[in-house]
Amino acid sequence: MASDTVTDVFEEHRPLLMGVAYRMLARVADAEDVVQEAWLRWSGKDRSDVREPRGYLVRVTTRLAIDRLRQVQARREAYVGPWLPEPYVTDFGEAVPDSAERAVLADSVSLAVLVVLESLSPLERAVFVLREAFGYPYADIAAVLDRGEPAVRQLAGRARKHVEERRPRYEVDPAERRDLTERFLAAAGEGDLEGLVSLLAPEARLIGDSGGRAQAPLRILDTAEKVGRFVVGVTRKGVSGLSLRFLEVNGGLAVLALSDGKPDSIIQLDVADGRVQCVYIVRNPEKLMSIPVV
Repeated sequence: MASDTVTDVFEEHRPLLMGVAYRMLARVADAEDVVQEAWLRWSGKDRSDVREPRGYLVRVTTRLAIDRLRQVQARREAYVGPWLPEPYVTDFGEAVPDSAERAVLADSVSLAVLVVLESLSPLERAVFVLREAFGYPYADIAAVLDRGEPAVRQLAGRARKHVEERRPRYEVDPAERRDLTERFLAAAGEGDLEGLVSLLAPEARLIGDSGGRAQAPLRILDTAEKVGRFVVGVTRKGVSGLSLRFLEVNGGLAVLALSDGKPDSIIQLDVADGRVQCVYIVRNPEKLMSIPVV
């Protein structure tokens, strides 16, 4: 196989490999490291016995991601304050023309689902990602993990049950999210506590991720009143050279807050029944490094 063909084959599958690795690790840098290691193994391998490059690359990437996940779990246990996945800029666009498939991919990469996946074992997470996000047959997943198909089906059943019990019970309508996000920003900018509270569900939560490296709540805030007062307090303090722009993050609309042209935070709302159910705020500078600002 010519060297340019070797590269072309890998690059053809890179988006898929990155998708698997990110859903496994929920951190862009870790996912990129895994994909790079997969490339090194692919480029240095005798590929004469590789009949299906896609299957081989997914198998290598998944196993590397499982190993990396086991390594980083201890690091996450020592994390300061609430932990959220690193925001991942997504734009499925014409690359995924089927709306149903696009919806599945968006849901599987959402912040809410990735938070739930953190409580799965590495093997359960791998099975869930391959089965639920990418539709892999059980037999293929068994080959990827070098496990029997009955064992894989058991892992899939446990993972699915666990996720369904803990994931949000509502669907996020894109138009509704956009409308509420714009109204939320307007009320916050005006310091309108009453207006903010009216947009929030009574049991609304705010999860702020700073890793101890920026100002954010060190615990999850709950109730509309607490969330509203925190947001008003932050906006009253102000941010130097603040500018806002919309972008698609983890399959849904989000707001990038810039301070003097540099990423300050990513804000995303989960909405349902005309109210904001959860406010996610990521402020850890390490988790904003991959966000494009131009």
